[in-house]
Amino acid sequence: MAIDYDKLKNWHFPDLEHRYETRDTILYALGVGCGADPMDRDELRFVYEDGLKALPTMAVVLGYPGFWLKDPKTGVDWRMVLHGEQGVKIHAPLPASGTVIGRSRVTEIIDKGPGKGALIYSDRDVFDKASGQHLATLTMTAFIRGEGGFGGPSGPAPEPHAIPERAPDTVVDIPTLPRAALIYRLSGDYNPLHADPAVAQAVGFPQPILHGLCSFGVAGRAILKACCGNDPARLKEIDVRFSAPVFPGETIRTEIWQDGATVSYRCRVVERDVLVLNNGRALVA
Repeated sequence: MAIDYDKLKNWHFPDLEHRYETRDTILYALGVGCGADPMDRDELRFVYEDGLKALPTMAVVLGYPGFWLKDPKTGVDWRMVLHGEQGVKIHAPLPASGTVIGRSRVTEIIDKGPGKGALIYSDRDVFDKASGQHLATLTMTAFIRGEGGFGGPSGPAPEPHAIPERAPDTVVDIPTLPRAALIYRLSGDYNPLHADPAVAQAVGFPQPILHGLCSFGVAGRAILKACCGNDPARLKEIDVRFSAPVFPGETIRTEIWQDGATVSYRCRVVERDVLVLNNGRALVA
């Protein structure tokens, strides 16, 4: 079934109520590797209930509508879906526990042409249920391989953030655990690609891959450490383009450039020297 532009553009997402506990906040932080050094008190704040703080990138798992593109009514072949870009804007610090409301919508669909794929842009706003406080806005781009030619608009598509041409100001290396994907999936993304070797091999990978949003969370940790003194209230925005998968157990090197409040970054896997996140931008206070 081909993509129906009008139907997909107006896809209905019911408000999603999401209750989470301190246990969930700690589990997310463990999933992106916090607590590797038991003597690091700066990271202890993300994995210990006494004075617990939520990582800003945890917003990606709050009020999440699930893998809605798997619904056959979308006209999308879900097997052809790739996570292309992710952005997070933090309007207020995330509570360590609470109930939130997620409100999602499709904002645009770009037709790249027959055989060239499609881009689906979507937003999600996350609100605290009790106070109505607007906590975060999430932006996502899904790239659908080979699904173009349905008659949608051909553009414009936003230009990626440019990385400075000078050497990075700071480099932060963060190893991931071989079981990192098995921990991270407990925050809500149960795609078997990240757990089952047979599924991974069926789509061309030698082993299960790390969730892109887990790699994104690792990059967020690096920026918190290098640019924010590990104070989550100082990270206001962070976005990135996904360029290659990470295998659990690899080391993610985040190369960071800071120009005032604007941070540019990209990430590569040290062991294979492969760029895995690119055109990253963050805004810090």
